[in-house]
Amino acid sequence: MSAAVTELYDAQRAALADVVAIPVTPFAADGSVDHGAHRKLLRRQLDAGVRTLTPNGNTGEFYALAPQECRAVVESTVEEARGRAAILVGIGHDVPTAVDAARHAEAVGAHMVMVHQPVHPYVSDNGWVDYHRAVAEAVPGLGVVPYLRDAALPGARLAELADACPNVIGVKYAVPDAARFAGFARDAGLERFVWIAGLAESYAPSYFSAGATGFTSGLVNVAPAFSLHMIEALRRGDYPAAMDVWAKIRRFEELRAADGSAHNVTVVKEALAALGLCRRDVRAPSSLLPEAERAEVAAIVAGWAI
Repeated sequence: MSAAVTELYDAQRAALADVVAIPVTPFAADGSVDHGAHRKLLRRQLDAGVRTLTPNGNTGEFYALAPQECRAVVESTVEEARGRAAILVGIGHDVPTAVDAARHAEAVGAHMVMVHQPVHPYVSDNGWVDYHRAVAEAVPGLGVVPYLRDAALPGARLAELADACPNVIGVKYAVPDAARFAGFARDAGLERFVWIAGLAESYAPSYFSAGATGFTSGLVNVAPAFSLHMIEALRRGDYPAAMDVWAKIRRFEELRAADGSAHNVTVVKEALAALGLCRRDVRAPSSLLPEAERAEVAAIVAGWAI
């Protein structure tokens, strides 16, 4: 590997060892993507100090966006960031679609791609490797981050993927089991990858104790200071300070996680609506909150004095 490529991957790895923001995709009254509101939310995060943005993540309703909408969201994110943040683009679906999206991300100036867990009823270990390898080999200049939600995948298969594709540099690990994460990371290679706690601030302290150095966040759309304070505390090894943030956001994150995370995105957008930053609208199969929970989210946000 050349010195230039090594330097490129080092910069990408550093961007992953941070708050990896998953911006929402706001919708206008007619149901279209509200790019003006989207840019406003991105600027708010950038101005707060967020330095890694993930357009087309789950909090961005990736699976509810049409392909052309996904591309437009990526383009506006790159344009709005203007070099102030690393751009990690969420991609997925079938292999040709994922490859096309990765190449588009590269063409418009993104730095990395996050490959959503393959959505298929029959995912074998070999097929998982083949899927990610097809994407990684198509964009050797981009860092590739598998989004792992499969508790059964052995760590050795991730190592096998990285042997073939050195641009696989990080993992968004989203299995809600800190002990399993600790074992998986060590089986795959603890120092070989940047390990991102993919279940956000609620799991970040326990996952950091096992080797994670970054975490994803939907909360950062609403209260970026909380997310940034938590990662600063975790970097210092100050777990009491990190847990102080955890306690402040606990109920908010519980609402997001309830009923199998049915309202994961809805709660974030409801909070943003309470702040007057975008509409609360989400797309099916997500749905709006009941009135009582809307009021609770508004009260939580008011208590944070944002």
